[in-house]
Amino acid sequence: MSLKHKTAVVTGGGSGLGRACAIQLARDGAAVAVWDLNANGAAETVRMIEAEGNRAAAYVGDAAAKADIDKILARIRAELGPVSILVNNAGITGFSPFLEIAEEALQRMYRINLVGPFILTQSVMPDMLAAAWGRIIFISSSSAQTGAINMAHYSSSKGGIIALTKSLAREFAARGITVNNIPPGFIDTPMTRSSPIDVDAVAEESPMKRAGQPQDIAAACAFLASEAASYITGQTFGVNGGRVIS
Repeated sequence: MSLKHKTAVVTGGGSGLGRACAIQLARDGAAVAVWDLNANGAAETVRMIEAEGNRAAAYVGDAAAKADIDKILARIRAELGPVSILVNNAGITGFSPFLEIAEEALQRMYRINLVGPFILTQSVMPDMLAAAWGRIIFISSSSAQTGAINMAHYSSSKGGIIALTKSLAREFAARGITVNNIPPGFIDTPMTRSSPIDVDAVAEESPMKRAGQPQDIAAACAFLASEAASYITGQTFGVNGGRVIS
């Protein structure tokens, strides 16, 4: 599934799911903009991509701040070319009882997980419209499909991503642009390991009796970015080991 002559942007590409997606898209031939707040993490992802003989560059900034978005996209276009593929992966999580979620925490969750991807997608859409070709892939969450105790702010922010996917897919389907989202199930990442969850115990309770790996999400991302998925849009493409069955 060749992505030669395509430029892919992966937010949150400095670790976890974003790193895996960036590496896989580069393996498939795309020039990858690895975008993260963590300069060291972004640089390490680029080193891993270049070690395999593929092309990438690191960009450090806030993917939910319009000023950073405008500045970084200008650099990406100058250095790698117009954006063909956007993977909106950057996000945060949080655990708190509903009655204890402060407005500030709610606003921050929504700004990073929903408003940022909305603005960034608006900003790259002209590139895709000009090319009459584009792939937008949001990373949502299976928590948005099932609900999650003590995660009302997180799961609702990701639910907004699922609704945004459907709206954009309908609006741009005739323009050569597909829009889909991947709601990961229980994936073993640094973010998961740092959460107040017994990772091994939860994995044992899952249908497959194991946690997923970042590469599982990366494989789905690469497929949705490819020509093989040209007739797939508006979909919630579950990669969850059977946690959510539709």
